[in-house]
Amino acid sequence: MKVFRKIPGYLNIWSLLSLIIVILILLPNLTILINFFTEKAENWAHIQEFILPDLLKNTGLIMLFTGLFTILVGTSLAWLVSAYDFPMKKFFKWALILPLAIPPFIAGYTYNGILDYTGVIQTTLRNNWDISINQSYVNILNLPGAVFIFTMFLFPYVYTITRAFLAHQSASLVENARLLGRNSWEIYFKVVLPISRGAIVGGVSLVLLEVLNDYGLVQYFGVPTFSTAIFQTWFGMNDLNSAIKLAATLMFIVFAILILEKVLRGRKKYSSTTAKSRPLTPIKLKGSKAWIAFGYCLFIFMLAFLIPFIQMVDWMILTFEKIASAEFISFITNSVTVSFIGAALVMVFAVIIANFARMHQSFVSKSAARITILGYSIPGAVIAVGISTIFIDLDKWLFAFYETMGMEASLFLSTSLFILISAYIIRFLAIGYNSVEAGFDKIGNKYTEASRMLGENLTKTFFKVDLRMIKVPLISGFILVFIDILKELPLTLILRPFNFDTLATKAYQYASDEQIHEASLASILIVVISGIAIYIFHQVLEKEPN
Repeated sequence: MKVFRKIPGYLNIWSLLSLIIVILILLPNLTILINFFTEKAENWAHIQEFILPDLLKNTGLIMLFTGLFTILVGTSLAWLVSAYDFPMKKFFKWALILPLAIPPFIAGYTYNGILDYTGVIQTTLRNNWDISINQSYVNILNLPGAVFIFTMFLFPYVYTITRAFLAHQSASLVENARLLGRNSWEIYFKVVLPISRGAIVGGVSLVLLEVLNDYGLVQYFGVPTFSTAIFQTWFGMNDLNSAIKLAATLMFIVFAILILEKVLRGRKKYSSTTAKSRPLTPIKLKGSKAWIAFGYCLFIFMLAFLIPFIQMVDWMILTFEKIASAEFISFITNSVTVSFIGAALVMVFAVIIANFARMHQSFVSKSAARITILGYSIPGAVIAVGISTIFIDLDKWLFAFYETMGMEASLFLSTSLFILISAYIIRFLAIGYNSVEAGFDKIGNKYTEASRMLGENLTKTFFKVDLRMIKVPLISGFILVFIDILKELPLTLILRPFNFDTLATKAYQYASDEQIHEASLASILIVVISGIAIYIFHQVLEKEPN
């Protein structure tokens, strides 16, 4: 029975808040789209004829293979740790999220340093066994190498969201499949993947959008993509209009991804049909099966975290006395503060949009939900330009107000942390929204409808019923957003207040000067802070009621 009320204009509080958030996200994106059709660009014809085909090819191949491999790795690991018991499972449940703590460009520098001629592998082989390796065999500065790095350090998006869905999913379907004689492989492909489709598609869409926005890794690996072309056109050719046209083209690609995501999700939704939902009961693996599961988790964990982390520790020891200073305390404080505030606001806005879209099935609500992804569709530097223009104009409009308040007429908002936090919300709202949406898909509407039938309004129902039932997706989304902001680079570099540095900006400053050894301290601090956050929230997840 449908008991949700229609929107009375825009007077409904949920629709009003959603409208404000949508306007905040749309403004910088509309600037880009308008310029795509109105502004002339001197290099655009040349780019269309000679550069655009290669950009489409390289970007498409990286997205295709990264998407496939992250689905394979992320879902298989989520199913293993949710449905089975094996050695060190409790450790792997949270440790497999740690690769998100390492920025892909740092991982690329690190792996290239490990595998190149002077790296630890070839040096050890030459010095101890007099074995020389053809460099072409271990060269990762190419498209397959970029796919490898993206897969290893982005699969936790799929793993975390899918595991959060499976951890508290009703066990009846899986247990019935087992009673019917289905083996583990059949259950995985015919039961687990279909019921988890919403979570999987949400996770892999974040992976693909992260790939589209990456600049540091593909630039270092020498793989031309849209992101490298945008930066080269903007800063190399000094042609902002052509860069904006490339960014708009990238947005059109994202629109295609969103349409494909909707098709893949379909209209099927899976939620428990009883008030009492039991989680999966893990099966204890024995013998070779237990060690195969352990070995698989350990292999992925080593490639995606342990090996690069050990290498960075080694480099940090070599350079610690040279770069360690009291300034790093302020870098840590700055990083944690903006990451926590940004992640909290992202989750608040994500819940508002997701609940509005769920309550009011209309074109407006569906459009609002899709718009949340837009911030992920363009490079951070372009978002920074769009939002800077808006805030500078706002400051100029408020000059008279500043003077009446006894303040100097200055660019107050556009040089404060407020603009940086606003940019984080635009950039990372998609992460929080996908996690919350997966949570709402799981619980369905039946509990909300029952509360409405008992006389509670939508807002009270949300706080008393819905919010308590989506705690796990909220925590998972917060973790992902916190870590992403902690290691975010382009927005922070452009929009940070004067003398405001974070661990990510310091790591970049060293790495961009080819001082990757010196960048290791800031990188390790990012990993350690992220690891602590992941462990704490993992403990919260474990204590959540089923």
